[in-house]
Amino acid sequence: MSMIAPPMPSVLNASVLDMIGNTPMVDVSNLSPNPGVRILGKMEGQNPFGSVKDRIAKAMIEAGERSGELRPGQTIVEPSSGNTGIALAAIARLKGHPIKILMPTSVSVERRQMLEVFGAEIILTPGEEGSNGAVARARALAAEHPEWYFPYQYANDANPRAHYEGTGPEIYRDVPEITHFVAGLGTSGTLMGVGRYLKEQDPGIQLIAVEPPLGERVEGLRNIGEGYIPPVFEEWNGQALLDRKRVVRPRESIEWTRRLVHESGVFAGISAGAAMAGAAKVAGEIDHGTIVFIVCDGGWKYLSTGAYTDDLDVAEANAEKIIYF
Repeated sequence: MSMIAPPMPSVLNASVLDMIGNTPMVDVSNLSPNPGVRILGKMEGQNPFGSVKDRIAKAMIEAGERSGELRPGQTIVEPSSGNTGIALAAIARLKGHPIKILMPTSVSVERRQMLEVFGAEIILTPGEEGSNGAVARARALAAEHPEWYFPYQYANDANPRAHYEGTGPEIYRDVPEITHFVAGLGTSGTLMGVGRYLKEQDPGIQLIAVEPPLGERVEGLRNIGEGYIPPVFEEWNGQALLDRKRVVRPRESIEWTRRLVHESGVFAGISAGAAMAGAAKVAGEIDHGTIVFIVCDGGWKYLSTGAYTDDLDVAEANAEKIIYF
């Protein structure tokens, strides 16, 4: 008599937007430098448009709809080095909004292609100005065109709130034994939202931000000592919420991204490598515990950069010219 279990029933979603969130967790403790410390990655690349930014794009658009700031057919404008722009473009297309995304010329070609797939108008800004240049130009354009909807992820409360109401509760549900949470410091929405939720459940959970060294570029991450502090970081009381920061250099980010795919089979973007590097640093500093970090997206959008296959010195040099995140 066959003992094969019947297949699990599939889930029918009314819309692709219902597929955002409830991402799986994967154990990558084989990469932990301390056998007493587990390291788990939350696989945000499993969201339908490919990244953790799917969550905030949906939240910002729906918040705009509820408030009346975003009206049917209204144009959306937003700066993005990639993931937020892709998610916004996809959702805007579904909801019938034209969208303009400002991004530096130094982003990977796959990111531009994804925006084109969803019909976004791409407005390029000088690559040497990085993400800050795209932000400045977008703010100026939004001021010139008050008839457009400007979500502005760096200052939109729906950004951290999406993580407070979604990502954080999912992590605590799946890993109630969590002792440390590690994520990159970019807009700070993930850290603020997840961190506040986790600390409300257990004030002993440690919140660690990963940032690049002063003067070095690990795009998608931000060193708040360089002058620009995201408003959501201040509004969600980031300085008090964070327990500590860990600096991760571009080379470390690439090295750990390669280790994730080669040793754990997790094909992730470079910002996930940076977060993993931070998690490994924390694991080496404690006796025991369970660390959760964010695997922000998959590696598909970065293949053209050579980050996975080039000589490591070449890949590190490219990190100074190509926005990976």
